[in-house]
Formats: sequence, structure tokens, C-alpha cells
Amino acid sequence: MRKFIITVNGQQYDVEVEEVRNVKNSVPTSTNSVASKQTSASASAPAATSKNGSIKVNAPMPGSILKINVNTGDLVKKGQSLLILEAMKMENEIVAPADGKITAVKVTKGQTVNMAQPLIEMV
Repeated sequence: MRKFIITVNGQQYDVEVEEVRNVKNSVPTSTNSVASKQTSASASAPAATSKNGSIKVNAPMPGSILKINVNTGDLVKKGQSLLILEAMKMENEIVAPADGKITAVKVTKGQTVNMAQPLIEMV
């Protein structure tokens, strides 16, 4: 896996790409392949770190909150699902950008959010 930082419309996203050497004989080995995830996607939400060390997880796109998987005070691991954001009839899993503790959940189930709107704060 190779990691890259991609900037789209001024927002930075961390992405991981698997390098395939022999395309003719390659077979997807991950259950997270694009073909197996047509109804949902995992979105690494843009995260901003403040001077006091807190991490703010922002909406990567406009949409509505379908499900919140964490509460204030919960301990989370990097990559753990924080919430599900529906955008353009797709469910996008917003995951923790790092290990930490949830200090604030800024949204509610059913709420419509804008791109870059704060969703969760953690330390």
C-alpha cells in the first residue's frame, strides 16, 4: 500500500492505494474492493488538528447523517466507523483519522450537513 494526500477543492484527503505489479494475474485480495462496496463507501473525512491537540472531523461532502456510531467519551481506534453520511444515495462511512477519545458529537441523526462542517471532535 502506498499513501498519498490529495487536495480536492481546497480540502485534503488521505488515501491509500494498492500497487499491482502483474495486472494480468492479479486478483483482488481485499473484501474492501470497489466491486464489493457498491452500496457504501468509506470516506476519510478531512480532519483538522487545533493548537490544543484536538482533532476535528469534518464532513467530506454535503449529505445527511444516517447513523452515529459513537458517543462523547468513547475511545476509538484509527479507521473505526464514527458515523454514516448519506450523499447522492450512497452511504459513506466516516472513520476516525487517529486513535483517540470523542470529546464532542456535533451532529444528530437525520441532520443535513454541508461540506467541511464539523461532525466530531476528538483528542
